[in-house]
Amino acid sequence: MQYSEKVMEHFANPRNAGVLEDPDAVGEVGSPRCGDVMKISLKINDASETIEDIRFQTFGCGAAIAVSSIFTEMVKGKHIHDALRISNDDVVQELDGLPNVKVHCSVLAEEGMAVAIQSYYEAHPDKTPPEGLQEKIDHLKSIDPHGDA
Repeated sequence: MQYSEKVMEHFANPRNAGVLEDPDAVGEVGSPRCGDVMKISLKINDASETIEDIRFQTFGCGAAIAVSSIFTEMVKGKHIHDALRISNDDVVQELDGLPNVKVHCSVLAEEGMAVAIQSYYEAHPDKTPPEGLQEKIDHLKSIDPHGDA
């Protein structure tokens, strides 16, 4: 299995790995039974709804770690609605590709972000979540073979 230099770099030197103290939102997806679990924690500015900080904890293969790392870089500083628009295809492209058998790792990142953002809106019932958020989560779980956490 051939990985791009970018995948290897993010695997060897992951960005934003670790625990975020007192997060505003958390999304945990995947399945320990299948081998990939991703937890994304967000610090969100309530006034602007931008992602001020993000951390990940990933248990899984090198591709899952690389995806987590680059995904956090892609969404940091973005409005949460814009972060939701980043697809797994965008992540794969940013990594200069992934082997087909590892694309599910990019789906985990997209799903983890959606679940985290859903948790943010659940904690802030005064705010209106993006239209179709639950449908997006349901769709991602249906295409992710590990989406049964």
